[in-house]
Amino acid sequence: MNQIFYLVGTATKETLAMVFFSTACSLVLGFPLGVLLCVTDSVSGISPKPVANQILSRIVNVLRSFPFIILMILLFPLSRLIVGTSIGTKAAIVPLSIAAAPFVARIIETSLKEVDPGVIQAAKAMGSTNMQIILKVLIPESMPSLVSGITLTIINLIGYSAMAGAIGGGGLGDLAIRYGYQRFRTDIMVCAVIVILVLVELIQLAGTAISNKMMKRR
Repeated sequence: MNQIFYLVGTATKETLAMVFFSTACSLVLGFPLGVLLCVTDSVSGISPKPVANQILSRIVNVLRSFPFIILMILLFPLSRLIVGTSIGTKAAIVPLSIAAAPFVARIIETSLKEVDPGVIQAAKAMGSTNMQIILKVLIPESMPSLVSGITLTIINLIGYSAMAGAIGGGGLGDLAIRYGYQRFRTDIMVCAVIVILVLVELIQLAGTAISNKMMKRR
C-alpha cells in the first residue's frame, strides 16, 4: 500500500509539473496568436488584414489537427535540443506546449470576439489606439470567458499528459501503462485514473467559480 501511495504521489507531482509549465508556455505562445486572429479579422477586427488573418488561421488549423502522439514523436529532436532529452517529464513539456498553443489561440480569439462591438466603438470614439483597445477593453471585458477557456485548456493538457505517458512522458499516464497495464497491477491503474478524474473535477470547479465571480463583478 505504501508503494502505491509513493508511486501515485510521485506521478501526480510529475503530471502537475507538466501541466503547469505547459499551460504557461502555451499561453505565452497562443495568447498573442489569438489576439492577432481577433484583431486582424476581416469582419469584426479593429485592424482588418484578411490575407494575414487567413494565413495565420490556416497555420493554427493545421497545428490543431495534428494527433498529439504523432506530434510528440515528431518533436523528439526539438525536445532533445531544448531540454537535453526526448523522454521524461521535462521533455514532454515541449510537445504539450506546442500542441496546446493553437487551441489556446482559438479560445482567446473566440473570447475576444464576444466583447460587445458597442464598447469597442465607444473606445474608438474617445480616441483610443488599437493597443489601448486590446489592453483596456477587449481583454478586461472578456476575462470571464478567458478564464473558462484557460480552464478547458488545463483539462485538455491533463489528458494530453496522460497520452504522453504512452511514449515515456512520465506522470500518471506513464504510471498507469508501465505499472498498471504492463505489470498487471489493476490497483495502480485504477488509482491513477481516479487521481486524473479528481484533478479534472477540481480544476473545473475552480475555473467555474473564478469565472462566475468575475461575471458578478461586471
